[in-house]
Amino acid sequence: MPSLQVFSFNPRNTNINVRGLGSNVALTNDGLENGVGFYIDNVYYGRVGLSQFDLVDLQSIEVLRGPQGTLFGKNTTSGVINISSKKPTFDPEFSGEASLGNYGFRQIRASAAAGLVPDLLAVRISGAISGNDGFLFNKTTNTRAQNYSNQSVRGQLLLTPTPDLELRIIGDYAKQEQDHVLSVFAGLHTTYRNGATIPNNFAQRAARFPGYALPAFRPFDRLGEADSHYQSNMEGYGVSGEVNWDLGGAALTSITAYRWWDWNPANDGDSTSLPITTKAQQANRQRQFSQEVRLASQGNRTVDYVIGAYYFWQVVNGYGATRYGPAAALWNLPAANQIIANAALDGFEANSTSTPETRTFALFGQTDWHLSDALTLTTGLRWTHEKKSGAFDQFWVDGANLSGLTPAQVAAVNAIRTQFNPVTSFSTRFTDNNLSGLVTLNWKVAPDASVYGSYSRGNKSGGLNLTALPIGIQPEVAPEKVDAFELGFKSQFLDRRATFNAAAFWTQIRDYQTAITEQVPNTVNVRQYIANIPKVRSRGLEGDLAFQASDAVSFTASASYTDAKYVEYVNAPQAVENLNLGGIQDLSGKPLSGVPKFAWSIGADGSAPLGDLGGRGLSLYGHADYAHRASFNTSATNSAWAQVPGFGIANARIGLKTDDGLWDLSLWARNLLDKDYFLNLSAANTGVVTAQVGEPRTYGVTLRTRL
Repeated sequence: MPSLQVFSFNPRNTNINVRGLGSNVALTNDGLENGVGFYIDNVYYGRVGLSQFDLVDLQSIEVLRGPQGTLFGKNTTSGVINISSKKPTFDPEFSGEASLGNYGFRQIRASAAAGLVPDLLAVRISGAISGNDGFLFNKTTNTRAQNYSNQSVRGQLLLTPTPDLELRIIGDYAKQEQDHVLSVFAGLHTTYRNGATIPNNFAQRAARFPGYALPAFRPFDRLGEADSHYQSNMEGYGVSGEVNWDLGGAALTSITAYRWWDWNPANDGDSTSLPITTKAQQANRQRQFSQEVRLASQGNRTVDYVIGAYYFWQVVNGYGATRYGPAAALWNLPAANQIIANAALDGFEANSTSTPETRTFALFGQTDWHLSDALTLTTGLRWTHEKKSGAFDQFWVDGANLSGLTPAQVAAVNAIRTQFNPVTSFSTRFTDNNLSGLVTLNWKVAPDASVYGSYSRGNKSGGLNLTALPIGIQPEVAPEKVDAFELGFKSQFLDRRATFNAAAFWTQIRDYQTAITEQVPNTVNVRQYIANIPKVRSRGLEGDLAFQASDAVSFTASASYTDAKYVEYVNAPQAVENLNLGGIQDLSGKPLSGVPKFAWSIGADGSAPLGDLGGRGLSLYGHADYAHRASFNTSATNSAWAQVPGFGIANARIGLKTDDGLWDLSLWARNLLDKDYFLNLSAANTGVVTAQVGEPRTYGVTLRTRL
C-alpha cells in the first residue's frame, strides 16, 4: 500500500496517513483524533499505540481509503486499517515458530485451537514473546538503546448454541518494555538561511560548558549521549464480545468491547549528556468502551443494505512532567543573573494533568442498488452526535528553597518559572452534530472488469486543546470537513492470473486539524498546541498489480503519486531557519508535511519442488521485495532542515519446507542492502537537528511448524 505512511516517534506519538491525509507528522495531542481509524476484530482502537503489539494469528489485513463510517464503527475522514484474526476451530490445530537474529533478536510465536464441546464450544489461544538488544548505543551511560521486550497473549472462545447463532469472546493482554527514545544528532546550523547568526545557538551553548564536547553529527554511527532516564513502556489489555445471528434474510451483528492502555514514558528532554531538561514526559491512562449493532441483508436482492448504530466512550487521562537540572540556567539564559536563573530552574519541576473525554453516538446505513446486472449504485449516510469535554491543570511541584532571597529576587525566579511552565488551569466542553455520506456508481464493463466513480463527504469532530495555551488560542478546535472524489477500475485478466487495479483521487479538507510547534516570542522556549489549517488538498494516482506467472512464480507491484499541499495556510509557524524574519510564514501552495510525492514497491515469490523427505513433499522457496519512498518533510513548518531524503528498502527470505507445513526452515534479511535512512528529522530553534534513524540490516533464521 504505497499511499499508506506511518510515522512513529514512539507508540503514543504514532500517526497514520493514507493518501497524504490523516494527521500531520508533529507530536500527537491527546485531544485530537487520528483521521485514519484502526480496527482489530471489529473493535475501534481510540489510540494507535494500543495496536503496537505482536499479533500472531492474522486472518486478513485491509486498508480502506477515504472517509469511512457508513458501513461500521466510528467515522474517520481519511481511511481505515482493518485487521481480523483467525477464529477458533473445532478441529485441533497448532502453529508455532521460533526466530533468532543479529542484534540479539529473538522471537517465539504460537497459536493453538481446538473444540472443547463438539459443535458447541471451541477455543483458540495465541501468544508471542519477542525482543532485541537494541540498534543504538548511549555513550554517556555505556548502554544499548532502542532495544525492546514484548509479551502478548490472546484468548478466544467460540460458542455456537445453534447453527444460526455464534458468540465470539476475545480477551488479550500485551506488555512492552523499551529503552527508547534516544535521538541521535544529525546536523548543526549556526546561521539562519540568510547568513545571520542564530543567537544562543547550540554551538554557543555548548561552549559555555568547558567539559562538554560537541557531538560528531554522524547519525549513522548510531550513537546518542542522553544522561537522563528514557523509556517507552506500556501495557494494553481488553475484552470484546461479538454476536452473529443469522435471521435468514438478514444477519444481526453486535460487538461490545472495553479496552485499557497504560503508557509510561520517560525522556531526556535535551538529548545531551548535560543535565538540562532531565525529564520531559506525558504518561497516559486511556480507557474506552464501544457498542455496535448492525443488521445486514443476505441473499440475492435488488437492494442490499446495512443499517447500524454505534456508541463510543473514551477518556485519556494524561500526566505530564518536566524537570530541569543544574545546567538549565546557563544553557538557556546566559544573559540572566545566574544566581536567580539557577534558583529558578535547578531542580524545578512542573506537572500537568489533562482529561479529554469523548462520547459518540451514531446511526449509519448503506445500500447497494443493483440497477442491472452490470450497474450498481451505492449510497450511504451517517449521523454522528459527539460530546467532548476536558480540563487541563499545570502546577509546580518542586524547586529550590527560596527562603533566603529577597521579595524582588523571588519575583524574578517566579517570572522565569512562569516563562518555562506557567501555572494554569481551565476546562472546556462542546457538542458536535454532523451528517456524512457517500455515493458510488459501479459499472461492470466485462465479467472481470469494472469501473467506478465515488463521492464521499466526511466529518471529524472538533478537538480539545488541553495544554498551556498562548493568548488568543482557544481550547476548542473546529471540526474537519472532507470532500473526497475517486475514479478507478478493477480488473482481472489472463484467465484471472493477473489482477490490476488503479484509481485517481482528489480530496479536499477544510479546517484541517494539525499540531503546531512554535517558538514563544522573545524567549528560548517552544510550545505545542493544535489548531485548524483553513484548507488542504490531496490528489493523485495509485495502482497495484498481482501476476501469478505459474503455480510456482508470482509477482506484485504497486505505485502511488500523491500531490498533497496546503491550499490556504497564511499564518503558519515559521521554519527554524527563517526565525529571524518573523514568527509567521505563508505555506499556501506548499507541500503538506510528511507526504512523499512518489512511492512504489515490487515483490516476487517463487518455489520449486525438491522431491520427498520421509514421505513428505519438500520444496525450496524464496521471496524478495523492494519499497521506495521519495523525499518528504518531517516538520510541521516544512523546515528545509527536516527534509528526509528518499530511500528504498529491500527484504528477502529463502527457505525449505514440507508441503504439509510440518516444518519450514528459512533464512531472512531485512534492509538487505544495509541502507542508511532517516525515520524523521527534528530541527530545533538552536540550529541543531536530531534524528531517529531506520534499522540497519538485520538477518536471522526462523523455524516454523503447523499441525
